[in-house]
Amino acid sequence: MSRDDAIAVVESYLNGLAKKDLSNVPFAADITFEGPRVPRLIGRETVMGFLTSIMPLLKRIEIKQHLVDGEFVATMFDMETVNGTDKVVDWLQVSGGQLKAIRSFYYPQVAS
Repeated sequence: MSRDDAIAVVESYLNGLAKKDLSNVPFAADITFEGPRVPRLIGRETVMGFLTSIMPLLKRIEIKQHLVDGEFVATMFDMETVNGTDKVVDWLQVSGGQLKAIRSFYYPQVAS
């Protein structure tokens, strides 16, 4: 898989979140998701269920940068929510054209 192909899969995920429509995201059946406040989630339906549950909080996503190393992509983006803007870095694995793993790290905006 090329660098551009891996980025396209990652951007389909982030754009799907922003548009509140994950139907075009190529999630692997055994995808995993981990985040700072979320236990490890396993499986397409479980991960999609979690992501769908947070969509009402999302307002906008602005992608800043992708770093690609083989099937791994680190993406830095700003995620604007109803509570402010979080600075996020997702570490994602793209394998066979599918999103295989998402590990999210973020620094939440402190309300002032």
